[in-house]
Amino acid sequence: MSALSHIPYDIIVFALISLVLAWRLRHILGRRVGVESMAALQQRTPQPVATVAQEPLAATEPEAKLDVPSPGTRVGQILAQISTVQPGFQPEGFLRNARTAFRDIVTAFALGERDKLRALLTDSAYNSFVAAIDAREAAHEEQRTEIVGINSLSIVDAMLNQPAAGVPQAAIEVQIVSRQISILNDIESQPLVGTESVTEFSDLWRFESLVGSNVPGAKWRLAAARAA
Repeated sequence: MSALSHIPYDIIVFALISLVLAWRLRHILGRRVGVESMAALQQRTPQPVATVAQEPLAATEPEAKLDVPSPGTRVGQILAQISTVQPGFQPEGFLRNARTAFRDIVTAFALGERDKLRALLTDSAYNSFVAAIDAREAAHEEQRTEIVGINSLSIVDAMLNQPAAGVPQAAIEVQIVSRQISILNDIESQPLVGTESVTEFSDLWRFESLVGSNVPGAKWRLAAARAA
């Protein structure tokens, strides 16, 4: 029997698919700002599969800056319209909820928690995230993510669609700047994507929701994301 017959082609294919999806999700979840520490990579200690370390916010760590456009701007006027259609909507409160959603989504993706992602994402975004998780698991890769801190959240765009017949729909785009340790290891615990160093990520996340007093239970979900 030839040596070629012993090559695990299925594992190789899964690894290639996972690597491509990881690269695409890295553009969804953010991009690195700074230079990787090669010394840190060389000294890396193998980690358990898909671990997420989230320490409680230290008392000395500043609260994330929340930036809301002024009422006189185009985006500020749209936010005011959303407040009129959706009783109780407040931009600052929305950003606080977006901060929580950011932590929950990044954590759930690293841990492969599909049920949690289902509750936080639109169908399209959910399918993209789950495809990456499936490929990662098929290739026996491990994702390690630690959210060190969230620097700021800024509303950069908003949209309100009010059809003549039907339920109004709103969308808000938020720029999120965070500090993370994010690394994807292969089946042999060797790094494929990311670094052990604390890295700054800048993301644009678009949240969507049905709005109006006649839409009980409607919630904001992540619909799209890209690197800022």
